Amino acid sequence: MTHVSIEEHPVGGGGPYAVTTGPDGALWYTLVHSGRIGRLVPGAAPESHRLDPDCGPTVITTGPDGALWFTEYRAHRIGRITTDGAVAEFPLPTAECGPFGIAAGPDGALWFTETAADRIGRITTGGEVTEFPLPATGTFPSAITAGPDGGMWFTMNQADAIGRIGTDGTVTVHPLPTAASAPVGITLGPDDALWYVAIAAGHIGRITTGGETREFPLPDRAGRPHAITAGTGGALWFTEWGGNRVGSITTEGVIEVHDLPTSGSEPHGIALGPDGAVWTALETGALARVTPKPLP
Repeated sequence: MTHVSIEEHPVGGGGPYAVTTGPDGALWYTLVHSGRIGRLVPGAAPESHRLDPDCGPTVITTGPDGALWFTEYRAHRIGRITTDGAVAEFPLPTAECGPFGIAAGPDGALWFTETAADRIGRITTGGEVTEFPLPATGTFPSAITAGPDGGMWFTMNQADAIGRIGTDGTVTVHPLPTAASAPVGITLGPDDALWYVAIAAGHIGRITTGGETREFPLPDRAGRPHAITAGTGGALWFTEWGGNRVGSITTEGVIEVHDLPTSGSEPHGIALGPDGAVWTALETGALARVTPKPLP
């Protein structure tokens, strides 16, 4: 079993939700409850940049232009912040669309999901938005990531499916084998497959670009896994906000889980940090640094 050390870095500010590594080598995160974007360099005091307090900044990622891009779930906008704190916001054409996941695409644009509108959106670094409707309603598209095949892959939380959209807007839907699984997080794995978490079914899934799926049950099926990221050493790491844990899974499906030191942490977003550790955002107002340690 892998030993880990877990250090919590308080950042306050109303519940960090998502975290990513910025182009400046700092951790950038969303403070969804207070309408701020935070920045943390370990060992220094956290910084934050004020937005509209009710905008609901949710998922954040590094863009191809060297800025950080984020969704504003409650304000129905896409935001951009430079590493020196300059903010720009772009309203979306569809009202009440609920943008959630966002990721850089292979075409130099950012791609995002619209949970309430059943659409996938694309925004250029200049702010030009295009929206692509999904072939069904009520699917609640959630997380999104770039695949190894030039497409963008996303979870369809209420459709129990994984979707793919090409840069031309063509959508393919892959139904999952388990009903009522409710996939949320998705990421590209070191094996060039897409790995996702099924929050309702309590398993980690793997889907190839050809649509072949495998599922790996968690030790605690009620752990409510939420987000997943590729780490170092060929493993992927995920959060269990219902179980107050972080876990890892190898590409062969071997799972280990680790309790967080603070009860009720509700870990959500997770990302590989610039230091090779995995960082996760805790509802209790901290970022946790999770570092695998070799056995003695």
